[in-house]
Amino acid sequence: MNKLVELLRKNARLTNDELAVMLGKTPAEIEKEIAGLENEGMIIGYSAVINEEEVDRNCVTAFIEIKVSPQAEHGYDEIATMLAQYKEVDSVYLMSGSFDLSVTIRGTNLREVALFVSDKLAPIDGVLSTTTHFILRRFKEKGIEFPLIEDDERKMVGP
Repeated sequence: MNKLVELLRKNARLTNDELAVMLGKTPAEIEKEIAGLENEGMIIGYSAVINEEEVDRNCVTAFIEIKVSPQAEHGYDEIATMLAQYKEVDSVYLMSGSFDLSVTIRGTNLREVALFVSDKLAPIDGVLSTTTHFILRRFKEKGIEFPLIEDDERKMVGP
């Protein structure tokens, strides 16, 4: 594994000067190596890991498993590319196992996610079935652990 890629994966905000010190190179060498990784398509973007629940308490993230009928001459690509165009969709993956595609979406509430599935996803030709899973709590994402919730405002309902 490329050490530069591993460092950027852990923290893309490291400066070229910091990376140079960590890797025993000059900042110019780091800049050139990063540009090469970008040009080769190995690095295709940079993002932050966001604690969505802190940004918006109503935010809902769902993983949707989709069984599809592959399209002649296109396989799964046509449906996957179509799904990737929706603003609600964060990621689309072709999977092995009991379903074909995995889609991660974000909405402002459960109803919005349900409407996405029923109005946009289910009617697509080739979509045979869907199963939706909602994130209840995040513990770790992209190698970064989320802080434990100290004081939950919700109260337990029960006897």
